[in-house]
Amino acid sequence: MAEIELSILSRQCLDRRIPDAATLTQEVAAWEQARNADPRPVNWRFTTPDARIKLKRLYPSIEDG
Repeated sequence: MAEIELSILSRQCLDRRIPDAATLTQEVAAWEQARNADPRPVNWRFTTPDARIKLKRLYPSIEDG
């Protein structure tokens, strides 16, 4: 979720030159306030069962021995 928010911040707020750190701080604070006022849930499409199938080779399996 953090990566999603940083991507949105980059596209909505940081897509132009900002002259100094103080202005950057103000711009990000204003964006953050507006973003927090209108929260939107993340619609996860990659489910746990999908992950188990796709990432099966990364996890050890417990076999009866």
